[in-house]
Amino acid sequence: MKLSLQGIEDKQVWEEKGYHLPQYDIKRMVNNTKENPFWIHFGAGNLFRAFHANVVQNMLNEGTLDRGLIVAEGFDYEIIEKMYTVHDNLGILATLKADGTIEKSVTGSVAEALPLDSADEAAYGRLKEIFAEDSLQMATFTITEKGYSIANGKGELLPDVADDFVNGPGKPVSYMGKVASLLYARYRSGKKPIAMVSTDNCSHNGDKLYAAIMAFAKAWADNGKVEKGFEDYIDSDSVSFTWSMIDKITPRPDASVAEILQEDGVEELKPVVTAKKTYVAPFVNAEETEYLVIEDDFPNGRPDLTKGGLMFTDRETVDKVEKMKVCTCLNPLHTCLAVFGCLLGYEKISEEMKDTELKKLVEIVGYEEGLPVVVDPGILDPKEFIDTVLTVRVTNPFMPDTPQRIATDTSQKLAIRFGETMKAYVESETLDVKELKMIPLVLAGWLRLSLIHI
Repeated sequence: MKLSLQGIEDKQVWEEKGYHLPQYDIKRMVNNTKENPFWIHFGAGNLFRAFHANVVQNMLNEGTLDRGLIVAEGFDYEIIEKMYTVHDNLGILATLKADGTIEKSVTGSVAEALPLDSADEAAYGRLKEIFAEDSLQMATFTITEKGYSIANGKGELLPDVADDFVNGPGKPVSYMGKVASLLYARYRSGKKPIAMVSTDNCSHNGDKLYAAIMAFAKAWADNGKVEKGFEDYIDSDSVSFTWSMIDKITPRPDASVAEILQEDGVEELKPVVTAKKTYVAPFVNAEETEYLVIEDDFPNGRPDLTKGGLMFTDRETVDKVEKMKVCTCLNPLHTCLAVFGCLLGYEKISEEMKDTELKKLVEIVGYEEGLPVVVDPGILDPKEFIDTVLTVRVTNPFMPDTPQRIATDTSQKLAIRFGETMKAYVESETLDVKELKMIPLVLAGWLRLSLIHI
């Protein structure tokens, strides 16, 4: 069982082992996509493979899409060479369910995988062709918050960014410089509209993307490297920088999952560690729960991706969804378990949920102390969200999340994860901040943990 276009032609062997195969003509999908690309994604890592590519896969299977997506990798080009190309852009998604079962599928929705490398003339030329196409509607991103940075902590331009500002859009080296140069190609092809959609897990992510791209447009215009109209194009209604909230756990490919796939007969599953220390494998493992809420601002239109489970709304609602998740319904509960998991010697979050006292702690923090002041976005029900967190997500025995990982940088997280709730109690005319019992206990637990590590 080889993960390749030729290998999956023997459908019976794969299906007998419980794998869901693409239910569409992959070659036709690839041709359709190359002729009329509509979606390009930057960041070829696990979250993209488990979420974005799977959304399109499901819609292709249902016949609601006839085109796939294109992925570009701008940080670690080896991912394309050593994982996508050798497997004909196919991947295996192992969905780890809370009931102890694993759903296995082969994803074939990636039509092209390209390095975002300005030194690779063929690949970079192809990316410029894609950005010049009338049909292109959206560019999405999972490049981590650091990917949008153009300056260091002191406010000084990063060396590659400083060089790109001077040298212009010809062969930029920085990530945002390369993206800006592709947008310039779209501008020069007729100022065509597009939605730039960050789906990274950071607050007001679209603003971070806009700020970086606009900085390049302004610098290049000031230095005479682009037409003055490029700044106006980036700042016009033709280019949107939408906000989004994404939520899905996709841990590093786990050895236990690899063993299961090997027992099925899947070959060549050995992971690759690139020169940049990226750990990639032909498969990704992920939880089943996922949310992607996007501000509905698409100047060139979009397909009905609600059929793939995505939720579209206005910017204010996206902001409320993020606050609901970060300040009440997920992140604070994670921090509760992280702090006391470290203190009590637990090594998996799921094991903590078998402790009746810790389970009661997070239930009180979520349902009794958080819900009365939660920011309700309307598009998602806060109580149902917490229900899913506590009964499906953190109890999942397959998820290798550790309290030690989640407890990292807790001192920087407390103000957001608990401060907004405490502030709401102080400002409330009907609630008394003295009624809070478990949130102060978590803060005390963090202080105890901090003293241990001093």
